[in-house]
Amino acid sequence: MKLRVVDFETTGTPEDRQRGKAVGIVEAAFCDVDEAGIVSRPTTMLVNPGIAIPPEARAVHHISDDMVAGAIDPGKACMILMDGMEPGDIFCAHHAEFERSFFAGGAFPWICTMKCAKHLWPDAPSFSNQALRYYLNLEEDFARSELTLPPHRAGPDCYVTAHILARQMLMKHPQKLIELTGAPVLQLTVRFGQNYGKTWEEMDFGFLDWCVNKAAHIDAEAKHTARHWLNQSRGLAGTPFA
Repeated sequence: MKLRVVDFETTGTPEDRQRGKAVGIVEAAFCDVDEAGIVSRPTTMLVNPGIAIPPEARAVHHISDDMVAGAIDPGKACMILMDGMEPGDIFCAHHAEFERSFFAGGAFPWICTMKCAKHLWPDAPSFSNQALRYYLNLEEDFARSELTLPPHRAGPDCYVTAHILARQMLMKHPQKLIELTGAPVLQLTVRFGQNYGKTWEEMDFGFLDWCVNKAAHIDAEAKHTARHWLNQSRGLAGTPFA
């Protein structure tokens, strides 16, 4: 069994696509992680998305139209990502929902390292790729630290993600990580508004009820957590931490 960690740099987001804007991949990379947690050197490829790269996307990854002019097309890049995958293997990404919006990965299951991090390290100050890198002190794990730079490029980012995954594999079997990827996250602390940083457990009934029934702009994880503690206050069963 191998776990293939993938990362994309793109011209935009899935939300841009939902608004009718053309969005494509400009760079793809992968690292393989074996069952012992050994991380391979990343394989990186520039990709020609067939559309212009907007300035706001270039501001993140600094990839230009000239750089991808002679690059492979997205279909070829996805074929390369599939090459060598065998029954029992797993795809992984730090924000798997994002990567899967560009590349389904066939019938292989996925692990989202960001989602698993929220289950396994709920008190982390942030769940971004780079924040977890330093929170977990991954520097001591990197065989070649130069492969982690620059950030916001597909190769370095997937190399960091692969090491986050290796740490998670020390705590949970990959099959359990697949399960955590699909499980709703129960947050420890409120991450918005005037109650930012306070624990959900100490929130009163009125605030919890507002989050569940009236708040329109809080994310699904916050609403799920509010519903859990609201049920607790009513004496109903809730969802335990992983």
